[in-house]
Amino acid sequence: MNSKVYVGKLYSSLIKIINYKTITITFLSLGATYICHHFGYTADFPQALIATAIVFPIVFSINSAYQRREAALKSLAQIKSGGLCIYYAARDWGDPKFDQNNPFPERVKSLCLELLMDIELFFIAQEEIDTQREQVVYSRFSDFSKLIREMRTVGITPSEISRLSQYLNKMIMCFEEMKLIISYPTPITLRAYSKVFIFSFPIIYGPFFAHTFKDYTNGLSYVLPILYSFVLVSLDNIQEHLENPYDQLGEDDIRIEVKEYMKLFVDQEKSWDISA
Repeated sequence: MNSKVYVGKLYSSLIKIINYKTITITFLSLGATYICHHFGYTADFPQALIATAIVFPIVFSINSAYQRREAALKSLAQIKSGGLCIYYAARDWGDPKFDQNNPFPERVKSLCLELLMDIELFFIAQEEIDTQREQVVYSRFSDFSKLIREMRTVGITPSEISRLSQYLNKMIMCFEEMKLIISYPTPITLRAYSKVFIFSFPIIYGPFFAHTFKDYTNGLSYVLPILYSFVLVSLDNIQEHLENPYDQLGEDDIRIEVKEYMKLFVDQEKSWDISA
């Protein structure tokens, strides 16, 4: 990778986790440290409290959000693969005498792309369920159901129709699983608890930072509140970006990638024409 591109991506990633909250808490912690040092308020607070009260809960929340993102990726992959399986069936399972007049492969392809675009519109920037957009997605699933039933007209057997219905059932179930990630986020009370400590800790620990003035020069003593503020608030920002993996605000958000899915169908058609 080009070094300039790498630096650019690194800068873009850092900007997303270092925001106004990071700057605000940093200045507040510096102010608290200065006031405590000026008035002689010092205390040697236990640093183990940081790991117990802040780092462990926020890391647990980040891991939980990341696992939900991974589950959503798996469900999205199953929706895409289910649509592709139905496309293959429409193209390959029928009676050969209908090959020249088989409209179903093209109809399945169009419906797959429409479904994926509707799913993308439903999830992007949605912090709660949009009932109207949800109904649009389910209308696409209904179109799939009707289309599968019609495939009997090109010689696909009832047992094969039943199998295609199972593919559709799996696609619907995966959509529901993706939707539950919005409806049921990581524990709200844990996130609230973490935020209270993350935003108050650098200020409350002002006496501790002032206590370090006897061990370091004045300039280096101010580095501690800056580091703690940047690290803790940045961890909270990472957790927030992972919380909704569909909103396209974080570096690790899920891309539905409709264009790539469309290209996959084009490639399959080309390979079919060559083999034919």
